[in-house]
Amino acid sequence: MKASIPNQFTIRVYGIFSNSQNEILVTDEFQLDTPMTKFPGGGLQFGEGPIDCLRREMREECQQEIEAITHYYTTHFYQKALFWDNHQLLSIYYKAKLLPPLQFKISEKAFDFGQLENGQQSFRWVKQDALNPDEFTFPIDKHVATLLLNEKQK
Repeated sequence: MKASIPNQFTIRVYGIFSNSQNEILVTDEFQLDTPMTKFPGGGLQFGEGPIDCLRREMREECQQEIEAITHYYTTHFYQKALFWDNHQLLSIYYKAKLLPPLQFKISEKAFDFGQLENGQQSFRWVKQDALNPDEFTFPIDKHVATLLLNEKQK
């Protein structure tokens, strides 16, 4: 039986935010009945450019403005969307800066929220040289974590 080829795209846009201690911002979330660790960001909407998407996502999730946005990575391999049948996933990553002051809580531990209910989210810093790709939920995030780890080790 031949696997069907997706006929729709899902485009996701993520930010790689670092601080002066060489830490990278990650988010722990419970969405679609699934615990996940990923980079901050979300889905591109029709009529929106990728950078506009990242700005909107950071405003919605963190009440945070961002600046110094530069392209870092776009998916260069096929990835089926995990949650949607018949969708191919394309992810775009930007390095960017958070404008001070931070408008959201930074947690010290993963999944720093009460019950596992859809919509729960917390943020934490992880040392770039201690990034563990296996701690990320999604294949493309794992790949980007590896790129960041290798970049730091050069």
